[in-house]
Amino acid sequence: MASIHKLLTGTCLHRNFLKPRAALHPFVGIHSADCSSSNPQKQVAPADRGSQQRKTEEGMQKHHHQEAAVDVTSPDKKPELSFDKAIRDEAMEHFRRLKDEIVAHMIGPEGRPLQEVLMEQARVVWQFRKKEDLDKWIVTSDKTIGGRSEIFLKLSKNNQSALLYGTLSSEAPQDGESSQSGYCAMISRIPRGAFERKLSYDWSQFNTLYLRVRGDGRPWMVNIKQDTEFIQRKSQMYSYFMFTRGGPYWQEVKIPFSKFFYSNHGRIRDDQRPLIVDKISSIGFTLADKVDGPFFLEIDFIGVFTDPAHTEEFAYEKSALISRLIK
Repeated sequence: MASIHKLLTGTCLHRNFLKPRAALHPFVGIHSADCSSSNPQKQVAPADRGSQQRKTEEGMQKHHHQEAAVDVTSPDKKPELSFDKAIRDEAMEHFRRLKDEIVAHMIGPEGRPLQEVLMEQARVVWQFRKKEDLDKWIVTSDKTIGGRSEIFLKLSKNNQSALLYGTLSSEAPQDGESSQSGYCAMISRIPRGAFERKLSYDWSQFNTLYLRVRGDGRPWMVNIKQDTEFIQRKSQMYSYFMFTRGGPYWQEVKIPFSKFFYSNHGRIRDDQRPLIVDKISSIGFTLADKVDGPFFLEIDFIGVFTDPAHTEEFAYEKSALISRLIK
């Protein structure tokens, strides 16, 4: 009987030490929850109770530290890296993308029915609603040649447009070679398919470039590059002007593809040729009006559409003699 009485008393004390007394009886008091009150012959001294509680808490903390030590990874152990696994995963990802391209091509562009695509009159190619939309573009300036112009691209406050802003400086770099400077540009990245293949945009069923912008009154050069050669020359492009009105109101800019003129290294070529709109690789915007100071251009979307009233095929004279001389 004595051993049973000691076992019951020890169990009650251990249970009381593990639970906070103030949480059990916040109004009655700490000593009112003592199980030893039912056994007046076996009273525990307050000092002994405090020392035993401290030992119990130290034991719990030691046990907690042991569990934490088990979960912590040793700094000497490094995660296993498998070069073969990385190559295999990369190849599987490219094959998955290739399969998606084939399926999309059989069903229709972007998974839509082919007849629906052929009947559409307008298409939004780029819009700016999230950070991933900005990642499709590159901004550059004359800083690449030592100039002082700066350009930045970010989303607007309401995440409904892109804000292109910066400072234009026509001060030539002090390198002893360059005599002109002062340009900022925004260029779309060339789309890539499986195995990093270059893709292109097919706008053959449209005849007009369509933009919704809001600027500060500066003129911008709109540049389109076509991918029709095995080795695409970076200096060759088609260009036309976009004049912003300034002010708080949006404006819709419509530029027919027939108005774009052929240029090389920023100079208009004598041998003009129409833009081939079924092999478009990228589009860009360049500011180089030689007016120093801040600028901004806000873009809602960039797309293409069909204008039934526009029947012009090419706005510039094509000379067969000039073409033969140049070739």
